[in-house]
Parts: sequence; structure tokens; C-alpha cells
Amino acid sequence: MKLMIASDIHGSAFYCRKMLSAMEREKPDRLILLGDILYHGPRNDLPEEYSPREVAAMLNPLRDRILCIRGNCDTEVDQMVLNFSVLSEQAILFANGRTLVLKHGHRLSGIDLPPLQPGDYLVCGHTHVPKRQMCEGGYWYVNPGSVSIPKENSPHSYCVLEDRFIWKDLDGTVFMEEPADS
Repeated sequence: MKLMIASDIHGSAFYCRKMLSAMEREKPDRLILLGDILYHGPRNDLPEEYSPREVAAMLNPLRDRILCIRGNCDTEVDQMVLNFSVLSEQAILFANGRTLVLKHGHRLSGIDLPPLQPGDYLVCGHTHVPKRQMCEGGYWYVNPGSVSIPKENSPHSYCVLEDRFIWKDLDGTVFMEEPADS
């Protein structure tokens, strides 16, 4: 199974189109969206071509291929215009021999996490910074970065999981990879 994992579109029609072009190239079985789909939030500047309605119109036809987690900027009002669930706080997915716990990442205290086993993957957005890091407890933290508002000089990005995680900018250039023996 091939998964494309993206986060933090924040209502940018410009970067949503670029993400969907990347999806056409990648041909994933599923698009995982880790929240903050339509609203830009009070701490962020308006992203390029801010148009939540247009983003909803682009994503709604893909509803059967999207698994989405609620971000801190997603609300019940957003669910009224999106034809796929955006209000799940987390999901657990078993893919390619891995256990993935999907969350947005704005709440990661112990009480907010299911029990993570060594070798599991906690996959989050929220920080807008691509990352792969071993955590205390032996599980991996993975972040695809942000589609529309990257931070810390990172590219507009997503990641793909097939046999391993690969991070790419929206033009498809690989900039980070999980080692093959992880």
C-alpha cells in the first residue's frame, strides 16, 4: 500500500493544487491529511490564494481516498463544506508492517496518546517542519511538514510511505529519506 501524507493546507488553493498534482504523480492508494485543511489560524499570515471554498471543492471529489485527522484549526463549520470526515482526533493504521498513530500534533501529552510500542510511528503535522525522530519509548515521530506554510526554512512538503518514508517538496524532489533498514 502506498500512502501520501500531507498536513497544514490552511485554505491555500495554490498549494492544494500543487499537492494534488503531486498526488497524480505519486498515485497513492490513500491521501492522509493530518489537519488544518481550510482555516489559516490567527498565528499564520494568509497563505497564497487563500480560498477555503476552492480547497473544499478540490478535495471533495477525492473523499473516498482521503483519511483526515482534525487539526487545531478545523471545526464543525469546516465539516459542513467537506464531504469527508475532518473531526477525528486520531486514527490508528496498520500499513506495510507498521503501526501508525495519526494525530495533528497540537496535543501530545501522555493522556492524549494511545500506548505506543517500540517501532510504532506517531505521524503528526502541526509544527510545519518535516521531521523523523526516535522518541523515548522507542517509537518514531514523523512529520511531513506543511503543504502551504512551511517553517524553519523547510520546503512546502509531504511524505510518502511505501517500503519506507520519503519526504518530498511539492515538485517531487526528495529532500529526506528514512534509511532502508529502519
